[in-house]
Amino acid sequence: MSFVYTSEEERNEIYKSLKEAKIKYILLSILFGITSFLSRAYRWNYILNSMGYYPKFFNNVLAIFVTYLANLGVPRSGEILRATVMQTYESVPFDKAFGTILAERVVDLVVLFALIILCLFLETDILLPVIIEKMSLDFNKHHLLIISIIFLLMIFIFKRFFKDGIKKLSNAMFGIRDGFISLLKMDHKIQYLIHTIFIWCIYILVFYIMKFCLDGTELLDFKALLIAFIFGALSMTTTNGGIGVYPISVSIALSFYGVPLETSLAFGWLTWTVQTMVVVFFGILAFFLLPIVNKTEKSLS
Repeated sequence: MSFVYTSEEERNEIYKSLKEAKIKYILLSILFGITSFLSRAYRWNYILNSMGYYPKFFNNVLAIFVTYLANLGVPRSGEILRATVMQTYESVPFDKAFGTILAERVVDLVVLFALIILCLFLETDILLPVIIEKMSLDFNKHHLLIISIIFLLMIFIFKRFFKDGIKKLSNAMFGIRDGFISLLKMDHKIQYLIHTIFIWCIYILVFYIMKFCLDGTELLDFKALLIAFIFGALSMTTTNGGIGVYPISVSIALSFYGVPLETSLAFGWLTWTVQTMVVVFFGILAFFLLPIVNKTEKSLS
């Protein structure tokens, strides 16, 4: 996508900026970024423990790396794989593990939504005109009627032809429900909240550190980078790892603050590439380590 929106001269400038990126800040951002994975793995145990399951911390870490790697290929497939890992190596029922993962995603979406509200409050003059311009209010009662009819038709077909499947789905839904309930009933709500805040602060800190990698972005203030972070995060949640979209999204956000196209795209590509390399490296490593580590532990026991 960046190729379509840039000229050859602009692409040359982007490549030049990427070559001159300061490695020490990239390494520092990677180091901090890894702590967010560890915190997420530790946080997960608070929910699982409240349900009576006590998986090993290292398996949690490996499962999370596998999740992010899988999501690069197929969006949200990582969550299914993560629950499968728990069922395979920690004997946590798939539906219950999946329920805790969905509960975790809801918490993360709430945090992201809160950050969006904060950004709208801090930068109303910049963001509001863009939102008004892009909003489409074409959705009307006719669309709602069509959607309702299709939904009811799907329910009828499902009940008519998939009666056995309904029972299985019902059992799965109870397990998922248990995952959400455990979030509300767990004993360590404060610790869970602290880890959640820590994870998102690390995400923002990593993004902030990356600004020092390029000469054209090192003077950007926190609010500009927070807006760019939100745009990037939204692209991550709506695509498979933000491939192709993340750099454009970050570039659009930075353009509000007068950052040249070449510099903003270079920053977006650099940030996305570093994040993706970490996920790919540790995700592949986790795939190999999971069976090896757990086989070794079984042999020792």
